[in-house]
Amino acid sequence: MVVLNKIYTRTGDDGTTALGTGGRRKKYDLRIAAYGTLDEANAAIGIARLHTAGDAALDAALGRIQNDLFDVGADLCTPGQGKGPGGAHLTVTDKQVAWLETEIDRLNAKLAPLRSFVLPGGSPAAAYLHLARTICRRAERLTAELMDKAGRASPLKFSNTSIACRITFSSPAVTPMAKARATCFGSPAKTVKRR
Repeated sequence: MVVLNKIYTRTGDDGTTALGTGGRRKKYDLRIAAYGTLDEANAAIGIARLHTAGDAALDAALGRIQNDLFDVGADLCTPGQGKGPGGAHLTVTDKQVAWLETEIDRLNAKLAPLRSFVLPGGSPAAAYLHLARTICRRAERLTAELMDKAGRASPLKFSNTSIACRITFSSPAVTPMAKARATCFGSPAKTVKRR
């Protein structure tokens, strides 16, 4: 359980921040950038949810993705076998990845096949979901770089290799959500057109 009694600590005034294990890293460390970018994606999904309240199923799915992204961030901020406060260790499970894959398939089954790339927009919810998708992709690139640099034998390795899968699938999940959201407001998803 996370307890935040004090929002500022001044411990980062030296340019470092704490991992979930208590270890310190520079604020520009690749690991910090990866889970900070997940936080950005989560915030963008939160903005999209302001526009999805009328669609209970979509809003619930987005809420679950937001919660699961916290598990991904927790996994990233506790490298190796590290544990958080009280010994707790949030981690991504195969069950979470399977749920997200099923959700993507369910959403895609309702949509016409794409014949081109989708232009972001169509409705506020769709636009913010596309923004979240691009932020997830950035987090995916940072995480892939972190995995490459950490290597298999390093103590910096991920405690759960599902992390990469989770980030990878979070991005495609919001694509059909964005397309469906735009369509339900009478604005079919606009696609890239060759000139």
